[in-house]
Amino acid sequence: MTHDTPPQPLYLGAAGFTQQAPRAPLSQLPPLSLYIHIPWCVRKCPYCDFNSHELGKAATDWEAPYVQALIADLESVLPQVWGRRLSSIFIGGGTPSLLSERAMDELLAAVRARLPHISEMEITMEANPGTLEVGKLRGFRDAGVNRLSLGVQSFDDELLRRIGRIHSADQAKYALEQAYALFPKVNLDLMFALPEQTMAQLRADVVTALSFAPTHLSYYHMTIEPNTLFHRHPPRVPDDELALDMQDYIQSELARAGLRHYEVSAYAQPQHECQHNTNYWQFGDYIGIGAGAHGKISQHDRIVRTARFKHPQRYLDAVAQGNAVETEQMLTRADLPFEYMLNALRLRDGTTLAQMQMASGLSVVDLEPALSQAQVKGLMVKEAERLCVTDLGWRFLSDVQTLFLND
Repeated sequence: MTHDTPPQPLYLGAAGFTQQAPRAPLSQLPPLSLYIHIPWCVRKCPYCDFNSHELGKAATDWEAPYVQALIADLESVLPQVWGRRLSSIFIGGGTPSLLSERAMDELLAAVRARLPHISEMEITMEANPGTLEVGKLRGFRDAGVNRLSLGVQSFDDELLRRIGRIHSADQAKYALEQAYALFPKVNLDLMFALPEQTMAQLRADVVTALSFAPTHLSYYHMTIEPNTLFHRHPPRVPDDELALDMQDYIQSELARAGLRHYEVSAYAQPQHECQHNTNYWQFGDYIGIGAGAHGKISQHDRIVRTARFKHPQRYLDAVAQGNAVETEQMLTRADLPFEYMLNALRLRDGTTLAQMQMASGLSVVDLEPALSQAQVKGLMVKEAERLCVTDLGWRFLSDVQTLFLND
């Protein structure tokens, strides 16, 4: 699967708190989301560097103890978020659609019983077209899932085979038809620059995707990541020039279809942006539960990042012992400019100064001299109370973000 996760810093040890607080006390706390990680999949894709593990046994063997561990893990976090309401839930993996409908209902009911939430809370679940049937989709919807994110990746059977997907193009199309019939919001996940992918194949994928009139589409550039099968045995992929041509074609065709490129890899019709991921990019807070899940929780005087134990059995053992957190880090004053801009600049609209101050305690003065350097280079602009990248900065976003690193 591919899914958006917020950029993560290097972690200190579990006891590695620093003594510095944010630049200024937070006058109000940002929105709060919940990320739930399901670490198992039928078969690990050769490009995938997420915390996922091939199932190897029946779902009934792990499902019940894992769901109970998730609930216990959530309960351990509650004292840190008393009085706050959830704005969204995202269930990622792995392959969350391996869960049974009963388990999904039990899990979401437990969350709702323990945390207040906004009335129209977005609840997203990632799904693999190869693990779905209509009855199961209805069960997920009835459990409370109101946004389905389908990991299609391509509509070309040969390309799907090359990247190790377990579904066919026909299965993907059928899953999409059922998803649009059952859920009010659907995200279609695709990738480009796949092994030996041609421009003709890319165009065909885009045409097929748009034939479903998607309201939200995530289109990722496949990259070769460490600790993956593709890193050990690299496939032939399109060169940089062809990959850039593919990206330009995707952006122009999706724009023609009314899908706004609102985040690095995300396109949406108005009012269909992913609320959960937008909270990441706006430096909102999120509880992270499940094996390897990351979290970020703000108090008025500090911002703390956490990470759970990654291996599923180690995670289960840690929950049983009362603490699933492997590492935690209090962000320092020096960390915050890069931390904030690493996230906020992923949004095409950037950030307002008021939003930045609310979520991080930063003022525009704290961004200097990096902000002035970015403006001089034509990479960023400050328009009234808003900071955002220029078209040039959008092309070289990682270079812009790096300017804010604390040397």
